[in-house]
Amino acid sequence: MNRIVVIGVTGSGKTTFAGHLARLLDTPHIEMDALHWNPDWQESSREDFVKKVEAATGGQAWVMDGNYTSKVAHIVWARADTIIWLDYSFRVTLSRLVVRTIRRVLLGEECCNGNRETLKKALSKDSIILWAFKSYWRRQQDFPKKLSDPAYGHLLSVRLRSPKETAAWLEQVKHNRTAKLSVLKLEA
Repeated sequence: MNRIVVIGVTGSGKTTFAGHLARLLDTPHIEMDALHWNPDWQESSREDFVKKVEAATGGQAWVMDGNYTSKVAHIVWARADTIIWLDYSFRVTLSRLVVRTIRRVLLGEECCNGNRETLKKALSKDSIILWAFKSYWRRQQDFPKKLSDPAYGHLLSVRLRSPKETAAWLEQVKHNRTAKLSVLKLEA
């Protein structure tokens, strides 16, 4: 696992998980949203986004979170060696998303590139919560199709179906990493 993509529906915790995994593996964490969104919630042009993604994934090791499968999967998934799907229930993802949105609105937390969620945006037709309702079931159908594409047959695929399963998997990674470091220190 050197080049890892973390996917999942809106609110599944991709960024939090990917950041934690990157720290465990001592490797760069790349947030796809930070490459896609410019200040004032302006989207990068497709060309600029592709260039940013190509540059970000040019290294030997990274953990990237985000979907954007129609725009850059042909680059990211092709360069990755592992894909981790946070495949949680709608109830789990929606509750996480609502809590995150409320926290960001109340605390004025930055999302990426100076962008912040506002109450007005949270209640608008562009609401991230409304987006979750629009996209959840479609993504649940799209991900398995995409993962079965022979073009991505090289990927080690990890499907985590609950936060509890995810926590156990991360513990296993942490344990394996610690064991490998101990062996390296003994051999040194």
